[in-house]
Amino acid sequence: MNFELILFVALVIAGVIWLIDALTAARTRAKDAKLPMLVDYAKSFFPVILAVFLIRSFLFEPFKIPSGSMLPTLRIGDFILVNKYAYGVRLPIVNRKVIEVGQPKRGDVMVFRYPNDPSLDYIKRTVGLPGDIVEYKDKRLTVNGAPVATAKAGEYGYVASGLNYITGQTWHERLGEHDHIAMTQADMPPVILYQVGGDFPYRVNCTYNEQGFRCKVPEGHYFMMGDNRDASNDSRYWGFVPDRNIVGKAFMIWWNFGEFNRIGHFIE
Repeated sequence: MNFELILFVALVIAGVIWLIDALTAARTRAKDAKLPMLVDYAKSFFPVILAVFLIRSFLFEPFKIPSGSMLPTLRIGDFILVNKYAYGVRLPIVNRKVIEVGQPKRGDVMVFRYPNDPSLDYIKRTVGLPGDIVEYKDKRLTVNGAPVATAKAGEYGYVASGLNYITGQTWHERLGEHDHIAMTQADMPPVILYQVGGDFPYRVNCTYNEQGFRCKVPEGHYFMMGDNRDASNDSRYWGFVPDRNIVGKAFMIWWNFGEFNRIGHFIE
């Protein structure tokens, strides 16, 4: 059960208790009489739960980064804010878009529900828009036949799972309006072929070989990749993200317990 659903259930329970009391016992209760404890709690918490529910559902929602797939842009332990209305107003829980506001742009860092398990939230960078042809050959990214502009930025090291120390080459990269840093490892292939799913929707839109892949993004879908290209479980392996799975646009790091200088950093 996700937190949004928990909030909704708590909101309904508190509201029902408060409403039942208002329609029954409250009419005969003396003005100076003490409220029953359950009613008192419901009346106190209902507006608080309502405010939190509305803010998380329609404005901003916090997330914590659990993995290094978006290094060096986002680090493990970063707490980020996600704009819930940037890509349209959606009904809570069912995540159905009811008001069109905007569309994802190439280069946006987006939170979405993992297509293979919608109870999980993933965060990646939007590389391909509907109709785009995305190619990744010998670790060079191309969109619609145009190579994505890159320039070496140095090296970046981090401790991966199993206490393995990883050193990668970082690159200045420009996708759409976003200038960001991506990272690759010289000893890793552009795609690990045996990890590629064989039955994801629109699998026929993609071709793979040892040099990389080529995918045409279907309408209503997006192609997502992690900035840590060789340590990211992304669209290369499980396919495209449908519009209905979009949660929102990540835009700011609001907290990090170990690195206070990252607080307030806007995400490119």
